[in-house]
Amino acid sequence: MARILIVDDSNLDLRVAGGLLEKQPEWSVCYARDGVEAIEAIEAELPNLVVTDMQMPNMNGLELVERIREDYPLIPVILMTAAGSESIAVEALQKGAASYVPKRELAADLVDTAARLLAASSERRTRRRLLNYLTEVNYALRNDLELLSALTAELRETAQDLRLLDQNHCLRFATAVDEALSNAYFHGNLEVSSTVREQDADSYHNLATERKEQPPYSDRLIHVKAAFSRDAVTVHVRDEGPGFDLATLPDPTSPGYLERPCGRGILLMRSFMDDVQFNEKGNEVTMVKRASM
Repeated sequence: MARILIVDDSNLDLRVAGGLLEKQPEWSVCYARDGVEAIEAIEAELPNLVVTDMQMPNMNGLELVERIREDYPLIPVILMTAAGSESIAVEALQKGAASYVPKRELAADLVDTAARLLAASSERRTRRRLLNYLTEVNYALRNDLELLSALTAELRETAQDLRLLDQNHCLRFATAVDEALSNAYFHGNLEVSSTVREQDADSYHNLATERKEQPPYSDRLIHVKAAFSRDAVTVHVRDEGPGFDLATLPDPTSPGYLERPCGRGILLMRSFMDDVQFNEKGNEVTMVKRASM
């Protein structure tokens, strides 16, 4: 049975919203009169959905949305908006509220909106349960920047959903993964040198676009393996290019090199990951990011 928390300092609005939702036999409803009471109820009941007014004493709807987004990101929030609260409602949506229903439209829209959000939330909770059993994923991708970006986002979301990395470390983790995939794409499989980019960025990207369609470059894959444990995320990225000698790369921290593209990806990987190792051939990098939560 889904649990729904309604938050409002108006007895009339509590009765109206509660009466609509309590008619659904598969839902149970509890109540709070402001954001402070709502947080206490969430801690005690852990509802599946929160329906809240905007204007309340002690902690208003906007503050409540921010608190739920930070501490209970899987609980969706529906705003009940009154005339004159449009601007703060927009701000609340930007800060994480899932939807809104004008108070004058509660009878028409509240139940349907709640049902849609509960269905979506259930899928996310099920995904979280599945992730508890995830240990490793493997990909063999063609040279497609859109796919590589999607994979970066997927690995970042997985690390965050597993509560291995906080938001800041997730961003750093994703940046390092993105750089590793970019290196495998441009420098590994397509063999486009950073020196070309130093001379002309357009020529650099044009050459990569041409080689994507030309053998042997077009036949090469990028292999990615990500392993998840309670202590760390380990990502292996391997291309099918000829590799490179790491010793030949300039030190990107040396004077004059920080603004140059050569070595930038490796600098970011080493800065944002806890351990970075290359294989002897130079076509595979292994990166470890220790858990931060």
